[in-house]
Order: sequence, then structure tokens, then C-alpha cells
Amino acid sequence: EMQLVESGGGLVQAGGSLRLSCATSGFFFDDYAIGWFRQAPGKGREKVSCINNRDNTTYYTDDVKGRFTISSDNAHNTVSLQMNSLKPEDTAVYYCAVQLFCGTGQYVYADWDQGTQVTVSS
Repeated sequence: EMQLVESGGGLVQAGGSLRLSCATSGFFFDDYAIGWFRQAPGKGREKVSCINNRDNTTYYTDDVKGRFTISSDNAHNTVSLQMNSLKPEDTAVYYCAVQLFCGTGQYVYADWDQGTQVTVSS
């Protein structure tokens, strides 16, 4: 059974940093991509970043390029999202999801009832 546990969210001032983690289990980590999605209040869910564990290719939405860095720890089946220069518009609940490819929004598994809250104050 696939399982994902997000952590690392919190309250930070604009310009600050947070590091999110996605601990995974129940599947062969190296065969999948892990994407980070976020949903702000009153808005739809958007994909923020992704890393493909098969070839270490990465994806970032334009809004976070140069500020966020995704990385994968294959020894611990964990994906991290380092978020720097945070802006109030980054405020959202952040989720990780198992994907086959980084180039789409389709996912194999996600728990949209969990996530980790990121709040950036101005």
C-alpha cells in the first residue's frame, strides 16, 4: 500500500525559507516520480515541482523557478522541497503525490486529506 507523509510546513515571514519533506513507503521508490502540489484557499490545486527518480530530471512551475529546489534521497525514500525567498502568494497546503511522469498532472497516488500547511506573512 502506497503511503505518503508530508512534513515541514509552518509560518514564516516573506523572504524566509522552509524545507518540506515527503516520506514515502509501500512502493519501489526508484520507479516513480514524486510531485509537489499546492492548494491555496479558494483556488485550485496546482503542481509546483516534481522529480523523476528514474533519471533525476526535475520540473518547476514558473512561479517557483529559482526559489524552490526539489531533491530525492533514494536511501530513505524521501523527497524534499527546499523553498527559499518565500512570498505571501506561496501560502497554501502542500501535498506530495506519486506520479509516473513529471510532465503531467496525473498521479498514481496522493492523499489530498493530509498535506502540510505553509503560511507566508507579509
